[in-house]
Amino acid sequence: MNQTLQASLLQDLLKRVSRSFYLTLMIVPRVIRIQVGLAYLFARAADTIADSEHIDATQRQRSLDLLRDQFQDAPPRQEPIRAIQAAAHTHEHAADADMVLLSRLHDCFALFNELPVADQNHIRHLMRTLINGMDMDVRVFPAPSSSTIIALPTLKELDAYTYYVAGCVGEFWTNLSIAHLPSLSSWQPDAMRERGIRFGKGLQLTNILKDLPQDLRKGRCYLPESLLQEHRVTPNELLTPEGIRKAKPIINTLITIATEHLDQGWQYTLCIPRRTVRLRLACV
Repeated sequence: MNQTLQASLLQDLLKRVSRSFYLTLMIVPRVIRIQVGLAYLFARAADTIADSEHIDATQRQRSLDLLRDQFQDAPPRQEPIRAIQAAAHTHEHAADADMVLLSRLHDCFALFNELPVADQNHIRHLMRTLINGMDMDVRVFPAPSSSTIIALPTLKELDAYTYYVAGCVGEFWTNLSIAHLPSLSSWQPDAMRERGIRFGKGLQLTNILKDLPQDLRKGRCYLPESLLQEHRVTPNELLTPEGIRKAKPIINTLITIATEHLDQGWQYTLCIPRRTVRLRLACV
């Protein structure tokens, strides 16, 4: 494997575009470190496309579709990648680290092509699923310049969203770990995949609750519309102290769901044999 390219992407670039994940990656067992790091870069690239305030919704959707197509069964192609890069580099922030990542998608796919086919397939499944969640962000929520706040319709949609953007990461992590770590041979794959999914959902729900004020100012409300109506509060009212007071039961409900998911995440972590200390520590 190209060691220079690997170091450039998974050390230098990943450190620039991540916060705490770079530290986690340095702990992950070496046999899955490249796969996990590369998957993170692809996910970050998709997230950059979905969240860009400088690209209109139609172009963001097209770029996400083009990126998803690169993770079908056929080998990645150069022209769609160039189209994604062209759409992203038409504004003044093209030198930002996330934009640099998009400019290096060719390199990411070059490293991807050097992976064993089984590992490529794990990443393909992950990315096709992740991009479904980013599709929801682009499709459901208004443009950043809008003064309207839109809420996800129901708790079912919120659960699907947390699976798409984080639960599937727990699934990917589990499948990859089982494939490469003999110490996990005693695991029951289906049960551990389900725990891994709930681990990811719990982390995402935590982020949603923590980021509620910032998301509302962007026009995004992840508190389900059905629950808001039940408690007679509108998304726009959530920007006021009275609105937050009325929504407190909804927030408490989501805290309970997140806690139950994270309890499963802790059980997942404890199921990792002590001798597989790097994987256990990475989960912690």
